[in-house]
Amino acid sequence: MRQNANIQDLFLTHRAALVDYASGLTGNRANAEDLVQEAWMRLSQATDRRRLDEPRNYLYRIVRNLAIDGHRKTAREQRTLLNQKDDIHGVHDAPSTATPETIALYRDQLSQVQDAMAELPQRTRIALEMHRIGGYKLREIAATLNISLPMAHILVAEGVDHCKRRLGWP
Repeated sequence: MRQNANIQDLFLTHRAALVDYASGLTGNRANAEDLVQEAWMRLSQATDRRRLDEPRNYLYRIVRNLAIDGHRKTAREQRTLLNQKDDIHGVHDAPSTATPETIALYRDQLSQVQDAMAELPQRTRIALEMHRIGGYKLREIAATLNISLPMAHILVAEGVDHCKRRLGWP
């Protein structure tokens, strides 16, 4: 119980500096406030389970890791939005000087990939979409699907192999 009181004192003492630190990482004071609050909750949970030798350093590390995770999430969301925007406008990566024949070929290949993905078992299709379209890491896929990391890798690889076979790629 005494450690929790010390942790709370530590947090209150360093809260303003933590918000300033997080603001520099996120570029947004409101997000920094939320991030510091989340860091406090995680620190509190960690101290319930074990004694921390350097709780102040641990708290700053939590803030930094949360900021990095936030940047990754934002980047992933932006990639997804760009992919959706490309889907709305037609063909991915088609050169601006593409001939009608090339555009038709790209559309045909895209249609074949979509058909191939529709043939996949649901879990394999979800893993493939998360990895290739959503930009998720294998560990994130494993956590989302509640499977092991090697199994996430296998599902993605099987999905890619299936799509390649359907397109006649080596």
